[in-house]
Amino acid sequence: MSDDPETARQIEELAADDRPLLVLDVDDVVLEFIRPFPNFLKARGFGLTFASFRLTGNIAETESGRLVEQPEVTALLDEFFHTQADWQSITDGAATALAGLGDRAEIIMLTAMPHKHRATRRAHLDALGLNYPLLTTEMAKGPAVAKLRGKKGRPVAFVDDQPPNLISARNSVDDAHLFHLMADNSLRAFLPPMPEDIIVVQDWHEAAPLIEQALGL
Repeated sequence: MSDDPETARQIEELAADDRPLLVLDVDDVVLEFIRPFPNFLKARGFGLTFASFRLTGNIAETESGRLVEQPEVTALLDEFFHTQADWQSITDGAATALAGLGDRAEIIMLTAMPHKHRATRRAHLDALGLNYPLLTTEMAKGPAVAKLRGKKGRPVAFVDDQPPNLISARNSVDDAHLFHLMADNSLRAFLPPMPEDIIVVQDWHEAAPLIEQALGL
């Protein structure tokens, strides 16, 4: 069972599927986030500069230079996700890659965001032609990946841009194939080296054949 009761409820609504499983993060894996987010901030009088791999401490009010604290970062993210259709486009190569995998694997999108934004994100993904099932979670992703896999031990691959999410998946599904994909690879400079069991891919063009091989498609 997922640690997040609402995520567990969403999983229970899915139709049974025995195909190999591909679980995808959304922000900076399927949809651009870190490239459009600075434009969103600029329109609201803020700027984003990276000194670390996090938002809090890197967003400042343009006029005063005041660094934005966590509650205001949360509020800005909340507004961004409310208006995501105005800002977020598909990451390069994602649509083609998923179309090539979707008839042989069950593709599920698992996004870490407040559940209240699920309907907005669902509508935006549908408008972009990404009609794969969407789950939201406000807790660790690993238990959700385990629940999605089910009890039959089918092959599972998980793609995320956040190392803690990949490690969470590994802790819950020890034979999962883990892929670290970032829409903006320049941010890798702020991360420590990936564990050996996490496959680092530069983009969807590299990821697609490796996922296909991992899932035995």
